[in-house]
Amino acid sequence: MTAASLVSYRSKDARPRVDQLTLARRGRRLQYVTILWNSLEGLIAVAAGLLAGSISLTGFGVDSFIEVTSGVAVLWRLLADDTDRREHRERLALRIVAVAFLMLALYVAVESTRDLWSRSVPRASPLGMALACASLLVMPLLSRAKRQVGRAMSSRALRADARQTDFCAYLSAILLAGLAFNALFGWWWADPVAALVMVPIIANEGVEGLRGDPCDCID
Repeated sequence: MTAASLVSYRSKDARPRVDQLTLARRGRRLQYVTILWNSLEGLIAVAAGLLAGSISLTGFGVDSFIEVTSGVAVLWRLLADDTDRREHRERLALRIVAVAFLMLALYVAVESTRDLWSRSVPRASPLGMALACASLLVMPLLSRAKRQVGRAMSSRALRADARQTDFCAYLSAILLAGLAFNALFGWWWADPVAALVMVPIIANEGVEGLRGDPCDCID
């Protein structure tokens, strides 16, 4: 092999590595944003929910803290991109995200059923509605960015986390719609019924994550 050929070979071999490191840095930045946003969102939602007596708003805050757990797990996986333990962390992070899905499904099911049984009607919470609107704007953008990086890195864990960010947006819409329908039409049951519809979808994502291979694709 000539010197020119050797240089060309090394350049081709190094370029994918550089691309992976760039993608990993981008993914880590997205996870830092996720962790910070959901931490603040969770604190505000729980506080507003307790003040308004709203189980759905409090549950939304609990979901935010579950998202933080998922975000930390995926960040831990991304920090291993330059080590030999990448594959091991990928699988473990995917399972942690999957368990977070199942925890979220269980929580939504229990709280929604309790709301229906007790005919719980939350009081108006302007802060909670503003938080839900902000989440509806931020979460889809964050999810799209995570999905793009996850697809480029072939990281099932990151793409599963992007899917969970989608669910955060869905729950924001459900929370906002439930409060609005109750305020406008007196439909106290709108929020828990809509949330219950999401339970099997969320649980299925968790089951698939537990069964999946890190190299598989999630859209």
